[in-house]
Amino acid sequence: MARAFPSRHMPHHHPVLRRHHHRGPSRPVRTSDLVLALLGVVLLGGFALMTAAALAAA
Repeated sequence: MARAFPSRHMPHHHPVLRRHHHRGPSRPVRTSDLVLALLGVVLLGGFALMTAAALAAA
């Protein structure tokens, strides 16, 4: 009969959080990335306001 866990598998009660270290220089944030992120936030906020107004009017 098969075992529920293989014999070589030992459960970890407290798993250690592994932090991945980035190797190499980090590139600076570009202005175009910031503009696109801001545009996305504005569009999502606009859709949320339009939805709220449509629900309130109904």
